[in-house]
Amino acid sequence: MAGLKKKRRIQMVVSGLVLMAVAAVLMGVAFKDGIEFFRSPTQVVEQMPGPGERFRIGGLVKEGSWEKGDVNRFIITDTNEEITVVYQGILPDLFGEGQGSVATGNLVDGEFIATEVLAKHDEEYMPDEVIEALKAQGVYMEPEEPTT
Repeated sequence: MAGLKKKRRIQMVVSGLVLMAVAAVLMGVAFKDGIEFFRSPTQVVEQMPGPGERFRIGGLVKEGSWEKGDVNRFIITDTNEEITVVYQGILPDLFGEGQGSVATGNLVDGEFIATEVLAKHDEEYMPDEVIEALKAQGVYMEPEEPTT
């Protein structure tokens, strides 16, 4: 009787470990496609991503670089380096030159092919990753407090 309890306990422990291992593998597979790392243009130039690697790039849309059309082309800059972004689709209403933007996609032949483009959503918003990248380049200025 005592041997049966011990055998049953060992089976339960082993079953639990197997279930945890399966759950960990499933989470790893799910996160593999869902995790996109943020990079500034300088980081992209300094350490080129692997072929087909999906990531997010952010910075300011360079003044005078936006070519509008069915396929939008513009340059994302952190004022140190520049990367050309190509996006087929409708850009957000608040997208514009000189504004902060983040694009998701991958690098193909030196151009960033975006599948999604995000723009700031109010007058003072800029994604935290973009602010940090601009601060690292020494070009970010804190917004002025409104006077009343």
